[in-house]
Amino acid sequence: MDHRLSLPSPNIHPHILLPLSSLHRPPTRLPPPRSLKKRNLRQETYKFHNDILLLGPASHRDLNKVNLGVEKALDFYYWVENQFGFHHNERTCRDMAIVLAKANWLKALWDFLKDMSRRGPLVTTQSITCLMKCLGEEGLVNEALAAFYRMKQFHCKPDVYAYNTIICALCRVGNFKKARFLLEQMELPGFRCLPDVFTYTILISTYCRYGLETGCRKATRRRLWEANHMFRNMVFRGFVPDVVTYNALINGCCKNYRIERALELFEDMMKRDCTPNRVTYDSFIRYYAAVNEIDKAVDMLRRMQDMNHGLATSSSYTPIIHALCEAGRATEARDFLVELVDGGSIPREYTYNLVCDALSSAGEVNVLDDGLRERIEDGMQRRYKHMMKVKPIMTRKGYDNMVKS
Repeated sequence: MDHRLSLPSPNIHPHILLPLSSLHRPPTRLPPPRSLKKRNLRQETYKFHNDILLLGPASHRDLNKVNLGVEKALDFYYWVENQFGFHHNERTCRDMAIVLAKANWLKALWDFLKDMSRRGPLVTTQSITCLMKCLGEEGLVNEALAAFYRMKQFHCKPDVYAYNTIICALCRVGNFKKARFLLEQMELPGFRCLPDVFTYTILISTYCRYGLETGCRKATRRRLWEANHMFRNMVFRGFVPDVVTYNALINGCCKNYRIERALELFEDMMKRDCTPNRVTYDSFIRYYAAVNEIDKAVDMLRRMQDMNHGLATSSSYTPIIHALCEAGRATEARDFLVELVDGGSIPREYTYNLVCDALSSAGEVNVLDDGLRERIEDGMQRRYKHMMKVKPIMTRKGYDNMVKS
């Protein structure tokens, strides 16, 4: 098969290529679902050729470099096989397929998978699962769904990880109707792929996140009700929720000011011997700090430390420090800042400046000793230098004076 014949059609717009080492991730555990906008490749291509402002991931790519990179990757894939007799395995086939998916060469992708499936067990369920995950992260949910339904064509059978991956991709773009249809299909008696705890956790977490991002109170309450209903359905079917499931629902309840329901879930965790972690306590700390119940936030922090349920970090101290500064309790905010630094964490620049301004307003300018200031500023400087290696285009006003060359 000549791979040059499988070039992308003019109405398919290639996308950025990522390093090959970052493409493969095991399908057994997915990242927390985040909201994502569904992409339309035809619309992106039309805007690009008509000089219309193009936003999103498609705006940060060089078409010539993308096309050149994919062509060279395909050339090398077949060259190393023809010239040296290298036998490709499932991993190399999967990586090449994900490169094509990242570039949005969809026609070439399907032709490549058909060719590899004829050679033997090179296209497996794990390969299609990684491909669906890649397409879902790019916002190409329809293409991910097409890969899911084409598994039979490649002699593969979907497992629970494949179902979880496609459900996660659908939830990230807000297609809950199709995600619920797949879940109901898994719940049918005698179905070969039964849902697991993570299947329900995906839907519960996305219901809470998506409801908050709508900006509509009615929609937010509806999504939270659906999340609680999914949780009760999960328990009714005999599944034992884990700490990730509880954290997702507790965080959603706290952000919607349903503190009674959140505390009820917290007590249910303790009864089921499900040990809460730092994420669990941080949800309560953020809520109590937001409603100006600072003492209860401090009690939650001390409870976490006393019961050894997690190590308090900057995410635990920051809401308390901000609330204390807003309440005019600058000395207590200083004490928590010192405790944060002594624990090995470095506060954010905004938090540090907020405490300094609060102390200055209270007439306590020299409360922070020079050693503590030096430790905090050196820590922020090291963090900035580290971030500059990851994001070299990051620029912030004032950082140039702080970073020493």
